[in-house]
Formats: sequence, structure tokens, C-alpha cells
Amino acid sequence: MRILVTGGAGFIGSHLCDRLIEEGHDVVALDNLITGSTDNIAHLAGNPRFHFIHHDVTEYIFVSGGLDFIFHLASPASPLDYLTYPIQTLKVGALGTHKALGLALEKKAGFLLASTSEVYGDPLVHPQPEDYWGNVNPVGPRGVYDEAKRFAEALAFAYMRYHGLVVRVARIFNTYGPRMRAEDGRVVPAFICQALRGEDLTVFGDGSQTRSFCYVSDTVEGLLRLAWSDDPGPVNIGNPEEMTVLEFAETMLSMIGGGGRIVFQPLPVDDPKVRRPDISHARTRLGWEPRVSLEEGLGHTISYFREKLCL
Repeated sequence: MRILVTGGAGFIGSHLCDRLIEEGHDVVALDNLITGSTDNIAHLAGNPRFHFIHHDVTEYIFVSGGLDFIFHLASPASPLDYLTYPIQTLKVGALGTHKALGLALEKKAGFLLASTSEVYGDPLVHPQPEDYWGNVNPVGPRGVYDEAKRFAEALAFAYMRYHGLVVRVARIFNTYGPRMRAEDGRVVPAFICQALRGEDLTVFGDGSQTRSFCYVSDTVEGLLRLAWSDDPGPVNIGNPEEMTVLEFAETMLSMIGGGGRIVFQPLPVDDPKVRRPDISHARTRLGWEPRVSLEEGLGHTISYFREKLCL
């Protein structure tokens, strides 16, 4: 197939491009490089199955030739990014999704929206199943990302119902792995880089808030299984193994060392207290669940950052 990946130079998007090319597809990656980087796709330069377009998805999208499927991953995806780019985050969720859906309709292509666990907000139901409507503060600082994705989901399903477009919606939970940006503010690169530099590890709040970490190859596998299924979703794609942020910091220190200690800072506004997906749907309908252990995944990720930081 010929497939478009918006956000194709981003963390998950670049890994998705790799996997699609590995499976024999032709891939067009589109990215405005606000948070993505050509470093993530440099190894694909010159590959006849790969083409890169530097473009903002919120503007009219022109792609010559046919397309069979669109993976819409374009968006700032870390708290630091969407607090730095609040208007762009809202625009890519609304205008960008509208433009990408319009292109899918024009090309008669299937469409997968990369949504997020953030649609659940600071959840009052735990773990979070797909039929939970969430607890989102629409006017808080994190609301720009949460509501952008909630709107994107509503828009995608409207296109499915009104136009008959083939739509799939994945709600991605915390994903980690090589090609994350060291400075993006998420806990995995933050802790790894602090530990590698021998710095103290910064834990926000008392560290009792929980997260569940899914390695990027597992996330990509989940996206592909959903895309090629007959299930529109939404479907949670994430790891149901939960741990506290404090436990994760202690894991980092035990794996890397570095001599740093754990220090505490005030918890950001609307930071979710718990986060764990109910993946019953993905297991039963897609035959999917994470395979890569935290130890293995962190080993690959630490090696990447060790090289990236020239340590």
C-alpha cells in the first residue's frame, strides 16, 4: 500500500514509518518539525519507498498520487510541548484532523487517529476502559491537549457516520523508547538523562501518582493491528502494568546508578494521579498485548540516550 503518516518525523511516527517500510509499503511522512526531527528519519533518506514532506497539517494538504491509508499522529505529545505550543496543539487536533480526514475522503483511504489516554483526564475510574468518558478540566493548562484529542475523536467518528469513511481510533498510553527527545519533559527521558549525567532525579508531588509504560515497538504493533482490523474503536493501546513514579525513579537509579538522589517538586496542575489502561478490548478484538518487558525496553532506551548524550 501507499501510506501517509502525519507526524512521521516524530517519536512514534518515525518508528511506524520504519515498520511500514519493513512490511513492504510505500510511505509518505509529513511533519512540520515543531517537535519532530529529521534525525529520526535520516536513515530512510534515499530509500525509494520513503518520501518526506515538510508541511503543517493544519494547512491544506496536497499529496500527489493515490493513498490507501492515513495514520494521523501529528501533534505535540508531551506536557512541556503542549504548554509551550497551546494554540498549535489545539489547531492540529481540530484543523489538522479536519484536513487529514478531508484528504482521506478525497483519496478514498482508511484513516487511523492516534488519540491519547489524556482524553480520560484525571480519571475517577481505574483502570480506564474505553467506555469511560473521562474527567477533563477543559480550561486548565493541560486542557489544550485533552480537548484537542477529544474533538479529534468526535470529528473522526462524524466522518465515519456521515461520509462512510473507514476510521480507526487508538487511545495511546505512555509510550517510551529510542528517539524520544531528552528535553521533552516526559518522565522516561527526564529520569534517564538525569541519571546518566549524575544529577538528582526530579519527582513531582510525592511520587505516588502512577503510570504504565509501553515500549514503542509494542505500541506500533497495536496501531497496525487496529488499522488492519474491522474495529473502529476507540481502543486502548498501552501497558496495564502500573507503577508509581517514585518506584520508576528508584528503578532508574538501580539500572543506571550515577550517584544522584530523588528530589521532590510541586505537582503540576491537573497532573493525573493514576493512569492504567484496561486493554481487554485490544486483547479480545485485536489479539494484542505488550510483549517487551520494562527491563528490556529501558535497556534499549538507556543505550540510545547514552549514545545521544555522548556518555
